Order: sequence, then C-alpha cells, then structure tokens
Amino acid sequence: MLTSQLGIRLILWLGQTVPLPAPPDALQALTNVQVTNDAENGDGFQLTFALSKSQPTDYTLLQSGALAPSTRVIIGVLMGATPEVLIDGIITHQQHAPNPDPGSSTLTVTGKDVSIMLDLEEKNEKYENQPDFLIVTQLIASYAKYGLVPQVTPTTDVPLIIDRIPRQNETDLKFIRRLAERNGFVFYIEPLTFGVNTAFWGAPSRIGLPQSALTLGPGPASNLKSLHFTQDALAPINTSGSFVEPITKTAIPIPPLPSLRIPPLVSSPTAALRTVLLRDSANQNPARAATNALSRATNAPDSVNGTGEIDSVRYGHVLRARKLVGIRGAGLAYDGNYYVKSVTHTLTIGDYKQSFSASREGTGALLPVVVP
Repeated sequence: MLTSQLGIRLILWLGQTVPLPAPPDALQALTNVQVTNDAENGDGFQLTFALSKSQPTDYTLLQSGALAPSTRVIIGVLMGATPEVLIDGIITHQQHAPNPDPGSSTLTVTGKDVSIMLDLEEKNEKYENQPDFLIVTQLIASYAKYGLVPQVTPTTDVPLIIDRIPRQNETDLKFIRRLAERNGFVFYIEPLTFGVNTAFWGAPSRIGLPQSALTLGPGPASNLKSLHFTQDALAPINTSGSFVEPITKTAIPIPPLPSLRIPPLVSSPTAALRTVLLRDSANQNPARAATNALSRATNAPDSVNGTGEIDSVRYGHVLRARKLVGIRGAGLAYDGNYYVKSVTHTLTIGDYKQSFSASREGTGALLPVVVP
C-alpha cells in the first residue's frame, strides 16, 4: 500500500458493480497512482503495478482477474482522520510490459469515471412534450446501480409536440451533454462517498465557501511549489442575434445577456473583444433564443488561468476540482478566489503530489484579503 510517513494513506477498492477493498497482493504490488479530476475533459485514473509470478507460466495479478477491463475502481486518500474519494471509475485499458528480469514486469491499468457507462450504447429516442431537465433526470435514474444521485437544475422551456420534439441520436452521455450545452449548463459525475456519486446537471457553481487557501511565498503559510498565470484577452465574447416575433414577423434584437457563472470573482473582468453571431436564433421562440444567448456567453472560456503544484504535506488537504479556492502571494491583480478546473493527484511510496489549473473572468480580487 502506498503510505506516506507523514500520515497520507491510499484507499483502493476493486470489484464489478459493488467494489470492495482491494486484495493484499494488489496493494503490495501497487507502485504509482494518478487521478485527474478535470471539469472540462472528465475524470480519469491510472494505476501501475509491479508484477511477480506465482508460478513459471503466469503472473499472480493477471491470473486473479482483479484488474480486468470493466472492473469498477474507487480510489481515495486518508489525510488525518477523514477519508476522501478521488474517483469512482471503470477500468477501460490494460497495458502489460513483461520483462525477464525479476521484479521488472509491470501492469498499467487506465480508466475513466463512471460516466463512461453512459457512453456505451447509441440510441434513437424521442421525448415528446418533455423539458430538458426531466429528460436528463430519467436518463440518470436508469443508472442507479452505479450509485448516481441526480442533482438536476429545472429548465423552463417546455417543447410542445406541434413546435419541436427533442430527439436523441447518440449515447446517453453525449445527449445529456448536448442538452447541458444548449442551456449553458455542465454535466459531470463526482464522488459523494464510497459507492455513491452526485450526477450534476446545471449551471457551473461558484457558490460556497472557498477551499483552504493556496499560498506562495516565504514563511510557514507557504504551501505552493510553483505558480504561473496567463491572461487571454480573446477568451470572452459578446453575442449578437435576433428572433422573429411570430405574429408581426418583426425581427427583435436579443440584448446582451450575462454569463450564468455567478457570483463574479473579480473586480475587473476582461472586456470582450469578439462578437459571435447567434445564427439559429431567428428560427427560435423568444425563450429558446434567450437561452441560446446565455449558453454562448457562459460556455466562453475564462480569460485568466493559473497553474501550479501544491506541497501536499504543508497544505494538509485534498484540493477538489469544480470548487473555489483562494490564492495569495501572487500580487493584487492575481490574488483572490478562483474556480478550480482540474487537479491531478499523483501518489507514490512516500510522496503525494497535487498539480492544479484554476481560472476566473479577469483580474483584481473582490475582497481585500484571502481567507486562509
């Protein structure tokens, strides 16, 4: 088992539908763990094992089938007294590197979070007179055996059968993400506890207390090994378009609409230099056209991005993606709260690294100090 001398312990569960603590031989052979929580590209993991032969003809771990493709894997860490789940996923790829030298053979398994189970079967379905949030709730409920708990934001647009019929011509995952994108929402599955996952479908959430602050600089409060920022002035956009009033056939402009990313995180948001035309809005009703404009503004990337590596021992916490974190020690323009886009956790014997990417819509903190 990968255990730090400073009290950081790995938790590994394996199984099919219901995973259980990994067998001792798998824990003893484990040499490297990497888990990536990514708000944009999804979550994934990679486990590396040192192989040994129980008999001249085969390797113990390969014989047991404990790490076969389609196996469900739960990876967590215990820092102090509180265990935290990093990912609940499925093994999708296996790589075996045999070597004649004793102890040099390796087995590497790679996988994705349980959302991959929603992406295995393409369907042709239609959903008459059903709003998007109701469709999504029904689809998530059909995967209850993976411990999915729906957290779905209601939508107000109800498509009448005489107007349009929502149709699915792809996998459940791609369909749910398409419905999310056109509403300015996001969809992801995140562990709640061991074997239970939140299936979130809604606007990107920036509500809640920030995680423990990341600090750069001398002194005992410092917990960052590195930190780097970039600002892209071409990232934010304005939208321009109109819809046709059905009775008078008059084109009515759609006013500029704010992003659904609330609350704001900066005092000086980067001004939008680019304008995007809403080319389909003329064929949409007012509610659908407004939702389309909101979606385009919300889906535009943030202008300021920060990346860095955490000293996990000094930090003393697991940094979570899709939540806020305060950064201090970078100067007045870049100090303040950020939305954590991704975190990569790497565990080896005696070491735990966390590298992260965080973003926001401009510069300048809203508050004079960052909460520790």
